[in-house]
Amino acid sequence: MKRNYTGCAICDSTWGDVWAEVEGERMFFCCDVCLTQFRGLLARVKRETGWSSIESVEIAGDRRGRTCVASTRGNTFRCRVAFNPQGEILRFETLASPGP
Repeated sequence: MKRNYTGCAICDSTWGDVWAEVEGERMFFCCDVCLTQFRGLLARVKRETGWSSIESVEIAGDRRGRTCVASTRGNTFRCRVAFNPQGEILRFETLASPGP
């Protein structure tokens, strides 16, 4: 899966040492909370879109909320998400795709 971060898959931090398989790929996370957030985000995107897999994801933002652009097979899905302190989704909002 293509990601826009080289550090932690959801926050880009380089500290920590949590490795987990997500979507069939071994990924680095700074902590278990970020791992929970990332897995929850991907599961919610797949549930909202009906996709069986996600080819790429771009995440921007911080602990107060993140914007996500997910893509697969030429389709794009945008959302805004916020998590609770345990890493579970607190708020999820589908965003309109930018027009031409």
